[in-house]
Amino acid sequence: MTAIPSTDPAAIAWPDPARRSAFYAWLDQIAPRHALRVESIAPASADASFRRYLRVHSATSSFIVMDAPPPQEDVRPFVHIAGLIRDAGLHAPAVLECDAAQGFLLLADLGNVPYLKALQDATPEGADTLMRDAVLALVQFQQQVDGSSLPVYDEAMLARELALFPEWCVQHEFGIVWDANQRAQWDVLCRLLIDSALAQPVVPVHRDWMPRNLMVADPNPGILDFQDAVQGPITYDLACLLRDAFVSWDEAREIDWAVRWWDQARRASLPVEDDFGEFWRQLEWMGLQRHLKVAGIFCRLKHRDGKPAYSTDLPRFFAYMTKVGLRYRPLQPLLTLIEPMSERRLAAGYTF
Repeated sequence: MTAIPSTDPAAIAWPDPARRSAFYAWLDQIAPRHALRVESIAPASADASFRRYLRVHSATSSFIVMDAPPPQEDVRPFVHIAGLIRDAGLHAPAVLECDAAQGFLLLADLGNVPYLKALQDATPEGADTLMRDAVLALVQFQQQVDGSSLPVYDEAMLARELALFPEWCVQHEFGIVWDANQRAQWDVLCRLLIDSALAQPVVPVHRDWMPRNLMVADPNPGILDFQDAVQGPITYDLACLLRDAFVSWDEAREIDWAVRWWDQARRASLPVEDDFGEFWRQLEWMGLQRHLKVAGIFCRLKHRDGKPAYSTDLPRFFAYMTKVGLRYRPLQPLLTLIEPMSERRLAAGYTF
């Protein structure tokens, strides 16, 4: 049997003793196949879902375990899409063991330097190199990943995501109830954003192509958290990268990286808009849809799931929303809807 390392009780919380026992029984079972003599186990990263990741150190190597308890989580989409990404020549973690029934995966370790931390610590030149790598990898993802088996990012999904904002951010976080006129304005805005998204060319979409889900690795970047991939709008993942939930850039740099993506996408024969100005509008409107969705998710994490830390970044989202609402006349009614919320958060002294 694999001895439970002494670091376990202090470093890892197991709210369910039965799951702790199941984990170590599974680890004992697979250890011989990987010459895995466990020296320590520690948290690798947390997740906004019920998933978490543990780093298992052996004598000469390390592995990552995904702990995704059923029925809340299903590891099979992760396994399937990891294969699609690796088949496309990109750097997703190899799935070394899979117990779908119990929700345990043993993964190759892509290292411990997340893009987000590297970008925050980097010089401007270093950040530019990292972002260029992420842009080039995104073009390859969109061109080479076989998306035929992925769900379609359709109107119903887009609408469900937008509905998170009034329910969880407006009502639960701020205690605001919109009247009939405000609801009508919101419905018009949603229609505009959904129509813009559905009018775009369809490509494989990671759905969270942001620095928190990329790792500094060789080859660079390592790609994580792709289990929710879909077939959807071509601007979605680039909007994730450029207007992130946890780090912001001045618009000149956003446009520089977007132009690099646009140029490489055209060279790769992706169905990208010929007019960069129209492409940029599509990207900004797609980003707005995502920011409204994620603001709702972050508030839901706080009020339903007891995870308040994510909501501290709400001012960043209100700043993104305000920028886009001011720029495009059809979207300007959004400014009136969010003003009671954004003024309170931005007045608190939030800066990028």
